[in-house]
Amino acid sequence: MKTDLQKVLSISGYPGLFTLVSQGRNGVIVESLVSKKRMNASGNTRITELADVAIYTDDDDVALKDVLRKIKEIYNGAPAVNHKSDEATLREFMTSVLPNYDRSRVYISHIKKIAEWYNLLQAYDMLDFEDVEKENDAKENKE
Repeated sequence: MKTDLQKVLSISGYPGLFTLVSQGRNGVIVESLVSKKRMNASGNTRITELADVAIYTDDDDVALKDVLRKIKEIYNGAPAVNHKSDEATLREFMTSVLPNYDRSRVYISHIKKIAEWYNLLQAYDMLDFEDVEKENDAKENKE
């Protein structure tokens, strides 16, 4: 089954990733990828859809989905570098994945998140992404 990155969320203040279950009265109901526990994330919590994340490069920004696909290609679908590795290892990892990433705007904390998110998605076999843009274009062309 393909993963819709619009339903995979990062929630400020909570470790790991979550999947969107439904809309609640005071926010959204999410489920942790790791523990499978559900919780309500209130409307004033910063919630980020992974589909909205992009990585700064020296040229144009690159969608996180494309970066994750590149990591999967480089590591042949195996786990990537540990997000708790030292800074030099993480920067080397990022350079191998996206050689032209903007070193002044992509901080080590960002690289750690990318490695952690990739490894979580890889562990739960969620690296086969839906191409929402292509599906929307196909629907528009049929009409």
